[in-house]
Amino acid sequence: MGLRTYIVEDNVTIRENLIGTLEELARIQTVGIAETENEGRHWLEHHPEMWDLAIVDLFLKQGSGLGILAACKQRLPHQKVAVLSNYATPDIRTRCAQLGVDAVFDKSNEIDALVDYCIQHSVRASADAASATTADARPTAG
Repeated sequence: MGLRTYIVEDNVTIRENLIGTLEELARIQTVGIAETENEGRHWLEHHPEMWDLAIVDLFLKQGSGLGILAACKQRLPHQKVAVLSNYATPDIRTRCAQLGVDAVFDKSNEIDALVDYCIQHSVRASADAASATTADARPTAG
């Protein structure tokens, strides 16, 4: 199983290319997608433990990725949030940091960095899952 990834991107071509690239290179598992703020918020509220990484575009057909980022503030410690935007300006990066985003990537020139980020977190998630399984399998004193 790969890194359970939720993707919020309203451009179908970008989304499909991103999913294909990340599934192939970073071994992510796409658990859901959204094109609007409302769809993204709804899914995250109703599936709070079903994802490890959310990748969020800021400018959507309806609403804003910023609203989705705000909805992610109360996430589990292992869950990461990354922004993928054409507008990764210093101001946007600062605003994202204030909202608790773990990483910001520019769509035009930082896709490789996003892939690397996903690989790092996929390895970490696999190690965490393995250690949790090992802990569950230990016999209890009786």
